[in-house]
Amino acid sequence: MFRVAGLSAVSALFAHDAARVERLFFEERLKAKTGDFCKAMAAARKPYRMVEADELAKVAGTVLHGGVVALIAPRPVPAFDVEAAKRWAADGQPLLILDGVGNPHNLGAILRTAAFFGLRRVVVSDHPGQALPSESAYRVAEGGFEWVELYRAANLPTVLKRLRESYRVAGTALGRGRAVVTDPAVLARGERPAAVVLGNEEDGLPPATLAACEDILTLPGTGRIQSLNVAATAAILIHALAKPG
Repeated sequence: MFRVAGLSAVSALFAHDAARVERLFFEERLKAKTGDFCKAMAAARKPYRMVEADELAKVAGTVLHGGVVALIAPRPVPAFDVEAAKRWAADGQPLLILDGVGNPHNLGAILRTAAFFGLRRVVVSDHPGQALPSESAYRVAEGGFEWVELYRAANLPTVLKRLRESYRVAGTALGRGRAVVTDPAVLARGERPAAVVLGNEEDGLPPATLAACEDILTLPGTGRIQSLNVAATAAILIHALAKPG
């Protein structure tokens, strides 16, 4: 089971899919704020318990638990469907795609930002180093996993070539001989909604993935630092592309 810690993350679980919660633990200081959670657990005849801080740390596996921990069954990440994406594109919804973003903290931060700005869907690749939902990602996401639909795409370069029928596909990278887009808002103003692909911080996007993108997107800076953290880059792009609501 996954251990989901923190009031925001646990609140999102109960708001969206309370049936996934198998056990609940909380400190006395959060007794009032977890009252509705306890009622839901009692109605489902599932265990819940108020515990001391040291015991909760053992349950959570960390002292950074925020006073409440829910145990849930992991939810599988569904396969990405290009045909379904065509319907999303018709509705004008952008996509963020991650290819090899391996740090679960970055994944969690990206899902948190996506939820905050109303980006509905994030796609991850089948890159062997790609982070997937985990306890640490859930902790950083602060409930973002309950608001954003996450999909996994196999053979991403092939998927991106098909996706270009309905999305304007842009990969984040330095130009290196190719013309670049430096303003993500330009992508949002096109006839097709944007699908922006981010790679890992060490190596960037794999060559085959980058070759499948029709645009290269580069965020210009002062040059004092070569690049941003991938979660920071994602935040800028999501803010520019997403439609709240």
